[in-house]
Amino acid sequence: MTRTSENRPGHAKDPAGPHVVVIGAGIGGLCAAIDLAANGARVTLLERHARPGGKMRELTVNGAAIDAGPTVFTMRHVFDDLLESCDRALEDYLTLHEATVLARHSWPDGSRFDLFADLDASLDAIGALAGAREAEAYRRFARKSRDMFETLDHSFMRVERPGPVRLTLSLGVRGIPRLAAIKPFTSLWSELGRVFRDPRLRQLFGRYATYCGSSPFSAPATLMLIAHAERAGVWFVEGGMSRLADALSRVVSELGGELRLGSEATAIVTKGETVVGVEIDGDETVPADAVVFNGDAAALTAGLLGEPVRNAQPDRSRETRSLSAITLCLRAEPRGFPLHRHNVFFGSDYTDEFESIFERQRVGSEPTVYVCAQDRGVRDARGTRGPERLLVLINAPPVRMADNEVRAATARAFDLLHAQGLDVDADPDDAVMTTPNDFAELFPASGGAIYGWPTHGWSGSFRRAGAGSRIAGLFLAGGSVHPGPGVPMVALSGRIAANAVRRYLRQQNTN
Repeated sequence: MTRTSENRPGHAKDPAGPHVVVIGAGIGGLCAAIDLAANGARVTLLERHARPGGKMRELTVNGAAIDAGPTVFTMRHVFDDLLESCDRALEDYLTLHEATVLARHSWPDGSRFDLFADLDASLDAIGALAGAREAEAYRRFARKSRDMFETLDHSFMRVERPGPVRLTLSLGVRGIPRLAAIKPFTSLWSELGRVFRDPRLRQLFGRYATYCGSSPFSAPATLMLIAHAERAGVWFVEGGMSRLADALSRVVSELGGELRLGSEATAIVTKGETVVGVEIDGDETVPADAVVFNGDAAALTAGLLGEPVRNAQPDRSRETRSLSAITLCLRAEPRGFPLHRHNVFFGSDYTDEFESIFERQRVGSEPTVYVCAQDRGVRDARGTRGPERLLVLINAPPVRMADNEVRAATARAFDLLHAQGLDVDADPDDAVMTTPNDFAELFPASGGAIYGWPTHGWSGSFRRAGAGSRIAGLFLAGGSVHPGPGVPMVALSGRIAANAVRRYLRQQNTN
């Protein structure tokens, strides 16, 4: 039975409590706002766009709302824990369905493969695809990815910016061998080559690096843990992923927080080296005891929030940014290929794909194509009839792309789909495209990168900004800071930032 907000704790906050302004109503900002409001703070949440969610957004095509951002919901326990902390349950706000098929995969040689949440089902499928030896290799891979996840869950993902030494010490007397077991000095691609002989499986699991906007040839093998996160549960959100952002916004309001949509933070106001407020739309200043900035950390060093906070973080403007994308939201009737909810169509030259993006800064000749068929789900493996809501995504470099480059890359992607049996006929009026140029406009200082900075090399994860900053009272959340991009990771970043804010406010009260 759904509990009403009136009989939940923390519905109305003491107006004399500390005032925290959260800039950006993406998932990290929403989670920070909930955590802070539930613990007694007055919260004002500012969002420059007309809707909450940040990169978790949807676009309307001929009256149909289509997910245009994240489509995979994993680690739901992160959100269960958040809502339980304020005496709520996720089921009060969302209808969720657990997936049995994690994704359907296709290759140019005509082979197809479904990866399942159930280990035994995946073992059988891999055996049918590549033989008993590869099935047994997957069993070892599943065990190794689980061990990596369990090693890093509480020692790395949930703590504020752990360095290598602190991480090792947190693992206890067995810290060094456990740290070595997560393979930080080996690339994901190399480690997968030691595990699997079949190049298709190496390609399939190498794709997990793109979840962090990275190349499998440069990302550490530690990212194998993503395989466990998916196998532990992928959920479909009824109505689309944006319903999650809507639900979190509702909780913020129930806890007494103020959500101001269409309000852009134009400067963070300081007194000396301490935050004292936020300027909104250039003509209003809201006093603040602390500020959480849930945007690309590069916006601070670029001076977009004012000169006083330009040095809040080290300047990484000369470093390579993460992947961007070309996405198309379509209403179309797909033909020829039996789509599931999540579908991945691989090209024949994976090396060229990532060398093209990260070295030549263009889309490769045969890009991997992801297709989310949003109207298909757990109980509908056979698909639907008539026009469907589709998101088509192609990895792209975080650079400005000319229109002819975008058209050529998109044509190559649809040629690849056609060659593997999928035809998608759509009227141009039934498609909305987003390019790296658009992402750069949507998310200031990102340069079009969707995931902040890539997780390349053993130190990539340690180089992300933490929740704290060089400016007293200014804290960070979001995909460009620790623990990184992805829906559950940015949610954790919000909670880490909220915890840092509370610690800061306690210190201020004792001084």
